[in-house]
Amino acid sequence: MPIKASELILNPDGSVYHLNLRPEHLANTIITVGDPDRVASVTKHFDSVEFTTHKREFHTQTGTYKGKKITVISTGIGTDNIDIVFNELDALVNIDLDKREIKSELTSLDIIRIGTSGSIQKEIPLDSFLISEYAAGFDSLLHFYDSEHVQYFKISEALKVQTNWFDKKSDPYVVKCSDRLLKKLSSDKTVTGFTATNVGFYGPQGRILRLPIQDNELNDKLANFNFDGKSITNLEMETAGIYGISNLLGHNALSMNAIIANRATGGFSEDPKAIVEKLIKYTLDKIVS
Repeated sequence: MPIKASELILNPDGSVYHLNLRPEHLANTIITVGDPDRVASVTKHFDSVEFTTHKREFHTQTGTYKGKKITVISTGIGTDNIDIVFNELDALVNIDLDKREIKSELTSLDIIRIGTSGSIQKEIPLDSFLISEYAAGFDSLLHFYDSEHVQYFKISEALKVQTNWFDKKSDPYVVKCSDRLLKKLSSDKTVTGFTATNVGFYGPQGRILRLPIQDNELNDKLANFNFDGKSITNLEMETAGIYGISNLLGHNALSMNAIIANRATGGFSEDPKAIVEKLIKYTLDKIVS
């Protein structure tokens, strides 16, 4: 049965609706960034760029780095955008867009996020590289999918108990990265962490400007969380969605975080652009190694 036009929306040129991409535009290795302007910060290191498109917050460039074909795409902020980007990336490789049918042989993509994050542990210094082994999602994205088989319920239940989780918030879900990519991109220059993915930047991450928040101690509770030696290390806004959707669709995902803030000490990087630039170069070199 062909997928209905209302479910898989295509543009007049046959490209997927939001990303404005066709299958031939995509490499099997993909780097995601949040900021559309950061795409060029990655591809400036490429040998060449052969394709560029930009629609809404989704900016894409495909080219080669040291002979390897790589696509770089911006997702914007938040797991709602991750839902759009990752479903459409999967459609490009695993659905015949002309016939609107799922292919009999599926392709698994390697997807690596390069982003910024704030540590909640004093011992994780500013300007360090943190790789998310696990991620806890405080949004509700994964609960809209048949996803129990990719979740780590013992960890999420312990998280709710130890933080006295407010029952009107979405149940946290815990997911894991690709073990192969974790091994490939780790080194003595990286810290392996457990990332909390929040639904916002201010209240959800404990920032107070004019609005009071429901739990003033949540960040401290997260910092003190422990499950079999696993502690939550940092906060950001996409990783859990990336891991969840990737695991469901059969793709390999890893989140690389430039630690530009330390919420425990109140510190902020003196040169966040420089640390992101170093992380970009580190990631590219590890991808082709």
